[in-house]
Amino acid sequence: MKTQIRRATREDLDVCGEICHRAFTAINDQHNFPHEFPDVATAKGMIGSMLSNPGFYGIVAEVNGRIAGSNFMDERAPITGIGPISVDPDVQNSGAGRAMMLHMLDRIAANRFPGVRLVQSAYHSRSFSLYTKLGFETREPLSLMTGPLINESIPGYKVRAATEADVAACNRLHFAVHGHERGGELRDAITARTANVVEHLGRITGYATAIGYAGYAVGKSNEELKALISAAPAFLGNGPLIPSRNGELLRWCYSKGLRLMQQMTLMSVGLYNEPRFPFIPSILY
Repeated sequence: MKTQIRRATREDLDVCGEICHRAFTAINDQHNFPHEFPDVATAKGMIGSMLSNPGFYGIVAEVNGRIAGSNFMDERAPITGIGPISVDPDVQNSGAGRAMMLHMLDRIAANRFPGVRLVQSAYHSRSFSLYTKLGFETREPLSLMTGPLINESIPGYKVRAATEADVAACNRLHFAVHGHERGGELRDAITARTANVVEHLGRITGYATAIGYAGYAVGKSNEELKALISAAPAFLGNGPLIPSRNGELLRWCYSKGLRLMQQMTLMSVGLYNEPRFPFIPSILY
């Protein structure tokens, strides 16, 4: 079967959304895990938001002239994030997934991005094998937590809405944790009114673009992350992805009624610095 890669357009939304929903549902059902996209509308909403954001680069794979899948890359920061990638279950062995990943890696090299990351479901051994073969390194095991909102506060840690005036301080904090900034995503979250900062002793010591699949967070300590999770008005796309090596934060999540939904894996190619302080990644990284 002949596979061709081209840029995704708004006209592809309906087909890509339907394929994304079917692809994720098939793998979820195969391993008896909850559906990440409960319906086609959810998948279309997520893909539509990326197609309309100039900070994302989207592609589709066509097999014998028909759309077989799609893939997206967040280019709003020096380190890019890939996903979601989905392939029509009817052409699962066509090589479309590999072709789309190779296209993204070629784009990263051509544009001299220092690194790229992604998050994959640990039970999906097929995707793990593909990414490893393509050069991705396993960096962090993650625990996807789900459950009720906490609606509490952490004494001494004030959570408030982030503003444009906070971006510079947040960028410095993210650089201190990860070795690069992520201001483009933060600005979009401020516009969407999902971003919060934590102030401790009069200084910004943590922030989150959102809590859940859709957002990431960093903090000087676990207390900042606890404050951000506790104050979250909603979990955007399941709950937070807690690094599994952070036992203290995981045990706190359990104590607040959250439960483990699944294990996931953070992988990377290129620049990667071991985080200096606690963090919570998004579904991209």
